[in-house]
Amino acid sequence: MKKVLKIFLLILVIGIFGGTLFFLYQKSKTKPVVYKTTTPTISSIVKKTVATGSITPRKEIEIKPQVSGIIEKIFIEAGKMIKKGDMIAKVKIIPNMVALNEAESRLNRANIGLEDAKKVYGRQKVLFEKRVIAAGEFQQYETAFTNAKEAVTSATDNLHLVREGVTGKAAESGNTIIRSTIDGMILTVPVEVGNSVIEANTFNAGTTVATIADMGEMIFKGKVDESEVGKLHEGMPLILSIGAIDNLKFDANLEHISPKGVTENGAIQFEIKAAVKLKKNSFIRAGYSANADIVLERRDKVMAIPESMIQFEGQKTFVEIETAPQKFTKRYIKTGLSDGLNIEVLSGLKIKEKIKSVEPQAPKAS
Repeated sequence: MKKVLKIFLLILVIGIFGGTLFFLYQKSKTKPVVYKTTTPTISSIVKKTVATGSITPRKEIEIKPQVSGIIEKIFIEAGKMIKKGDMIAKVKIIPNMVALNEAESRLNRANIGLEDAKKVYGRQKVLFEKRVIAAGEFQQYETAFTNAKEAVTSATDNLHLVREGVTGKAAESGNTIIRSTIDGMILTVPVEVGNSVIEANTFNAGTTVATIADMGEMIFKGKVDESEVGKLHEGMPLILSIGAIDNLKFDANLEHISPKGVTENGAIQFEIKAAVKLKKNSFIRAGYSANADIVLERRDKVMAIPESMIQFEGQKTFVEIETAPQKFTKRYIKTGLSDGLNIEVLSGLKIKEKIKSVEPQAPKAS
């Protein structure tokens, strides 16, 4: 009995050992390499570059006061439409004390002169009516009285101008009322009632009271790398993708390429501008970020294959054609335009021929 048990255990050990060796042998056997294949397709090849930038109004202006002072009233708010000539704000003048004193003194002198001329005119009028003096002599006193009245009016307007920044006759058209110079939308109102404002002059750019833009005419401003700018020309079509507007593309036409580049992050960039074709019922806000696809070259309805299947032999280009299952032969081809993923095949291939992938197919898990 013991002898039979020993024989059984020996056979079992030999079986396990043999099975292990067979399993390891099978695992060590080299599996055949299987390559994926594909056939050429008829498609469009579009070579393009991308410019990053933003959408801005073509006409955007800053409204500044013509006089310095304090904002007394604001008649507008951001986001509203405005017409040319509409009131934006009113400025209260802070008068210069020296000029104010001189204006008040001038008015006082004018009043004194008027009173004197009035008295003289009254006396001379009585004499003229009694025919004591001639008409020509009386006319001189009448003219002096009229001039004295005009001097008072002028001095009064001058005092009002120094004190208020506008004469009484021109209260609605004076420099203290800031008005829009174009039709458009109010983008920003960076001042509040009580803020001091300064008029624009040789030494100061002046305080911006409002920014107004024509939102019906927008442009794309972006930058392209120096390696691509030589391929651009005015009139080229652009396709805009605006980050804030999903699933909607906008067409644009390139209308300006800067003749001078600027250095940004170690690379030379050139500014471009393109006129945006707006869509109905789609409002584009000023300052939206956008990307522009610029079509450099295009080929429609051409034979194309994945560029990853292309192999090189010196200056020659070839692919491997399947002649039998997993049997391939070299075929030289002539290529054309590439979009970075697919490449145009000009000659050397037929539409139904199978092409070997450069990378083998991943083996299935055993």
